Amino acid sequence: MSTPQAKSTVRGRAPAVGFVSLGCPKALVDSERLITELKTRGYAIAAGYDDADLVVVNTCGFIDAAIDESLQAIGEAIQKNGRVLVTGCLGANPQRILDRHPKVLGVTGPHAYERVIAAVNEHLPQPHDPFVDLVPAQGIRLTPRHYAYLKISEGCNNRCSFCIIPSLRGRLVSRPLDDVMREAEALVHAGVRELLVISQDTSAYGSDLRYRGVNWGGEAYESRFLDLVRALGTLGVWARLHYVYPYPHVDAVIPLLHDHGVLPYLDIPFQHASPAVLKRMRRPAHAEDTLRRIESWRAQRPDLTLRSTFIVGFPGETAAEFEELLTWLDAAGLDRVGCFKYSPVEGAAANAIAPAVPDELKEERYQRFMHKAGQISSARLAARVGQKCRVLIDTIEDGVAIARSAGDAPEIDGVVRIRGGGRLKVGEFAAVEITAAGTYDLEARRSAA
Repeated sequence: MSTPQAKSTVRGRAPAVGFVSLGCPKALVDSERLITELKTRGYAIAAGYDDADLVVVNTCGFIDAAIDESLQAIGEAIQKNGRVLVTGCLGANPQRILDRHPKVLGVTGPHAYERVIAAVNEHLPQPHDPFVDLVPAQGIRLTPRHYAYLKISEGCNNRCSFCIIPSLRGRLVSRPLDDVMREAEALVHAGVRELLVISQDTSAYGSDLRYRGVNWGGEAYESRFLDLVRALGTLGVWARLHYVYPYPHVDAVIPLLHDHGVLPYLDIPFQHASPAVLKRMRRPAHAEDTLRRIESWRAQRPDLTLRSTFIVGFPGETAAEFEELLTWLDAAGLDRVGCFKYSPVEGAAANAIAPAVPDELKEERYQRFMHKAGQISSARLAARVGQKCRVLIDTIEDGVAIARSAGDAPEIDGVVRIRGGGRLKVGEFAAVEITAAGTYDLEARRSAA
């Protein structure tokens, strides 16, 4: 199929930019920021290729599968539209994109907002007299109205051997606490009921700023993890903490967690449990006694939900090291668990650390790991039957309300299905009683309290 000819904007309407956003929630926030800026400048945002005068593809470049997906998305955009700008993590290696797709109009790296806007202006001139008042104060978001991602920093100072994020996104750059809180407050005023706090290393927040002091809401705060949790807890909505590394100072946050504020939920990327594997991974805090720490946290907050991700088949992983991981998983009893089979990342030090684990062995270990994780999840959810809890309604499907509890992050964790909940409102909280449990999801009925 031949490439479509370059489009010309229709007289009388604003030039329209289409967006394809790939990768993690941090990339989604980047897309939201770009869309907000373009809307401010008077551009329209197209719903599909046919309506777009130009398409921006925000890519992911973390693992081979993500790179392939990004290159395919660029190719599809070229085929269906013809005028394509590329940005995002894969853009840090522009030659790889240009070798595959030489017809792209331009390539920029991650969070290069000004360069992307300049490239759009170059290839699709900015309209005159933009209606700035049409852009809401909280900006344009790509998530449902009732929850939003709140990015508190860019980059990362860790040097994990399997990760190339620091080379793609740079070192840690935190936003001052008052800047973060102004955005959070604007989102709440716009109707957001849940803030999903994201970064590469949330526990390290503010260390690059030397914990700069700020004033917000008439009170003195420092730009540090503990004070961020304190401040978020004053907003009266759910706040959910992602990418929290288990440094010792996280202990001080546990007493502040509450199911009506900053939730008793921690997303902690443990990645493995064998000390030898963690050392080869160069994981921060890998020497900490995480089982003791988890036990202490749960003693203070019995309702604490812990989610994590792990890698099986890391280079050099032995049968004994994998068994260590399964034993640790049993002892930790994590509520929500994801698993990845190790995939070589171009430029990652891990590729040369030790011999690769054969693919068939990776698959076998993945299946064993997920079976174990499913057993643990089933047991922990079964213990919740008969309990009452507060949930947030996401959708209504055939008279059934699909909701989430404090222990469920959107799109990655389970859901709570409320039979007869068709009259509940999306984006509102409801009180329910848990009536049944599966491996990952719960069923419930409405409750008076």
